[in-house]
Amino acid sequence: MRYELFIATRHIIARKRQTILSVAAIGIAVMMLLISQAVMVGFTQELYDKTVSSLPHVVVSPREDDDYIHLYQNIVTKINSIEGVVASSPYLVGQASFRFRGNTMNAALKGVIPSEEDAVAHVREDVVTGSFEELAYSKSTIMIGDDLAGDLELEPGDMVDVSFPNANPLSLEVIAIYDSGTQLDESLTYTSLETAQRFFDTDNVINGISLRLEDFNKDQEVASIIQAEGYEASGWTENNPEILRTLSIESTSNNVTLGFILLIASFGVVSTLNMVVMGKIREIGILMAMGARRSNIRMIFLMESGILGLAGAILGALAGIVIALAIGNYVVPEGVYEGPLEGISSIPMVIRPFDVLIIIAGVFLLNLIAGIYPAQRAASFDPVTAISAK
Repeated sequence: MRYELFIATRHIIARKRQTILSVAAIGIAVMMLLISQAVMVGFTQELYDKTVSSLPHVVVSPREDDDYIHLYQNIVTKINSIEGVVASSPYLVGQASFRFRGNTMNAALKGVIPSEEDAVAHVREDVVTGSFEELAYSKSTIMIGDDLAGDLELEPGDMVDVSFPNANPLSLEVIAIYDSGTQLDESLTYTSLETAQRFFDTDNVINGISLRLEDFNKDQEVASIIQAEGYEASGWTENNPEILRTLSIESTSNNVTLGFILLIASFGVVSTLNMVVMGKIREIGILMAMGARRSNIRMIFLMESGILGLAGAILGALAGIVIALAIGNYVVPEGVYEGPLEGISSIPMVIRPFDVLIIIAGVFLLNLIAGIYPAQRAASFDPVTAISAK
């Protein structure tokens, strides 16, 4: 063992109360940082699971000045050949008025090919009653959200009247009800593409194509390729900026707050080491008189700072892991998130080994940096003046 490490260890052991306070301050800061990081990772994961996973990654619209995409099979074939596109779903959507036993509500009527729509948006996972796929086999049928069903006071098997200006009125049988946990439950209904074309009095046309990508982060890249074909296309990041904005705000506020906590804990170590330096002036002078160089004195106090930082980081990380695992899932109070984020009801605590290592290493380095000042101060003493100090 190098004598610098031996002396640093003796200093730490001799000052038990100060050592415990310093390690505890760092440990609490690291514990809070790790728990917060676990919440942030879980929030990001839940955000993508509840929103991006059920959203189309790219939406294709008609050419400029066109209301519909004609001969859409050709563009769908081209889109499916683009690298990274794993599924596509042509649709025809428009507003409609729904009436049942005197109750009237307006919502969007979306005509789809059920198997292709499910491949893009995983609609089947939200179905609570009935079968989404049956839309493809049964004419004049519809699937509605549970909120809209409640407003209209209807149940599966009921016939709902659908109408709208310049549309062909239809009477559709409710064969399924879905619950996505979002505002779509009150504003969006599904029917077959053929039924929608019949209702909107159009023939073999659509007004949009939804795409699912292998990597949702490449939405802008794929949208650009489609735009080169003359069609309008936009990615989920453009269509849902509130998702990225929420994530950015949460992450920034979290990092700023915890950064200040870590700085405060590190300055506590600096304060402790400064008191040690002032209390060990004579010992420092004696060591220098015995041949210790200034670099050796500097190393002693840097080692003390590093040991305190590493001990606090490890203990804090262990405490943070235990607490995060004990919490499991953080229940989000109702009404905290709105819009596309409304479906987030709980946030899982996710501990990633890499995050733990980065936090420990970062805190250790931060404390080494914080220890530079007291270490430099100790190394700057004149041996004669230090020995004669009282």
